[in-house]
Amino acid sequence: MDKESLKSLVKKEWHIPFEGKIMRVIQRFTLTEKVIFLFFAGLLIISGLSLLYQVNKTFLVEVPDYGGRLVEGVIGSPRFINPILASSDIDKDLTSLVYSGLLRIDSQGELVPDLAESYIISPDGLIYTFILKDNLYFQDGAKLTADDVIFTVEKAQDQFLKSPREANWSGVVVQKINDKEISFTLKQSYSPFIQSATLGILPRHLWKDASIEEFPFSQFNVKPVGSGPYQIDSLSYTGSGLPGQYNLKSFDKYAIGKPYITNLTVITYQNEKDLVSAYKNGNIDSLHSISPKELPDLKSKGGKILLSPLPRIFAVFFNQNMAPIFVFKEVRQALDVATDKQAIVDNILGGFGQAIDGPLPLKTITDQNANTLSEEERTEKAKEILKAKGWVQNTDGIFEKKDKKSTTVLAFSISTGSAPELKETALILQKQWEKIGAKVEVKIFDIGDLNQNIIKTRKYDALLFGEIIGNDLDLYPFWHSSQRNSPGLNIAMYANLKVDKILDNLRKTKDPNDQKIELSNFNKEIANDIPAVFTYSPYFIYVIPEKVQNVKLGTLTNPSERFSNINKWYIETNNIWKFFSKN
Repeated sequence: MDKESLKSLVKKEWHIPFEGKIMRVIQRFTLTEKVIFLFFAGLLIISGLSLLYQVNKTFLVEVPDYGGRLVEGVIGSPRFINPILASSDIDKDLTSLVYSGLLRIDSQGELVPDLAESYIISPDGLIYTFILKDNLYFQDGAKLTADDVIFTVEKAQDQFLKSPREANWSGVVVQKINDKEISFTLKQSYSPFIQSATLGILPRHLWKDASIEEFPFSQFNVKPVGSGPYQIDSLSYTGSGLPGQYNLKSFDKYAIGKPYITNLTVITYQNEKDLVSAYKNGNIDSLHSISPKELPDLKSKGGKILLSPLPRIFAVFFNQNMAPIFVFKEVRQALDVATDKQAIVDNILGGFGQAIDGPLPLKTITDQNANTLSEEERTEKAKEILKAKGWVQNTDGIFEKKDKKSTTVLAFSISTGSAPELKETALILQKQWEKIGAKVEVKIFDIGDLNQNIIKTRKYDALLFGEIIGNDLDLYPFWHSSQRNSPGLNIAMYANLKVDKILDNLRKTKDPNDQKIELSNFNKEIANDIPAVFTYSPYFIYVIPEKVQNVKLGTLTNPSERFSNINKWYIETNNIWKFFSKN
């Protein structure tokens, strides 16, 4: 309909059929009849409008709408908002918001296309070919092409940059097929490699002139430009000159779709005390990874608490090379039996974690099983295991085992970090194990000292420490015998040829069923050998306001993955008819 036709329609006079006859009849009504008529006419009109409203309501559906603002508090000061250099949690948080990779981990922990339209893996598992989507852009308006992907990977591989991602790309040959296609060729099949495709892509045109020396000091590490769901709108600094507040806005040309929440503000704090105080005062809407002891006070503020199992395994790893006492399997078995893991979860984590019995992370939050044995029963069972193998308690109650040449005393130390949870867990274990007749010393180290002088040199009897298992479930670095020495992560100094073969197979196979079989066999071997006492996996704790909807955490490898589906979070809503809805 053109403009003139619309004007004509508006100006046209409209008449009710038989309007004159109806008005003459009404004029003949008595006053009483007019009142009755008007009453029923009004009732008819109201009923009609009500009926229309209900019909309209029946066909309406509430859908997400654009708008709203979320203010989140985090601990630390960003230094490298750069996918090549990011190492701290706050760096990773902001990097995941500003940058996007070929693939992205969704809220179910599965890999889904981001910048990539699709990808193909060759039958031998050596060549990965990615095809980019059409019309990809960086937040400064420049087009994103295969050249940017190649540039980013080559920077990750540069040994002089010392990127935390270097190991993921070591030995990988990258080749440009055309502006939309890139291939990666591996030296040998390695199924976890696909996870590396989540690496955020740098804009080559902004970084190409930065030398290796200049790279860590570039302004784009603090004021980044990427192709992710949010772009930097403004930045303010603290009195000490550190970035204090990032104001981000949704990126219209984000490959997966513009986020519904228009504005996202990230405010930095130097410690948990200040962070929690800011939440209580209403300065921020959300926060994460706080101590469980803080939660009771936060619940009263009306936010919702979301939990996700973290693939972090905390255990006491036995070093038989330093402490021959652990050569005796019955000693390892008795210590495992005597450990009340649920007590650690309840008392140290405030219930925000799960007791574990093996080296694999739990994928879901499950109801905790009640302890089948009481403290006394566990203690007696552990003692019986030792006595059955010839151990006896001396006058001090400590178990000893004598042979013709020497006497072995059940005595050892636990080394761990100074983090409150680790320190308190070590002290609980000390009490539990001393009750069965062990002499246990707890040694606490600053985390830097622990990593450099204790773990790296393998100078510990037993080590209470945590391992982060990625979504790829690559257990090779933690349990393969080739990884017993630093920089390997086999801190139990574990060696089992059958397990080595299982771990080699896991790195090669792409078949999910084969992977399940291998993981089951791996678990059985570890359970039989008892190279460690597995204690707990903590939960990721996220406090977020009720107004924010469709937040799905899934299983997280690190806290930054809470933003995996942030483009689908929403605050504002709208009502539309169902047949206009995309769902």
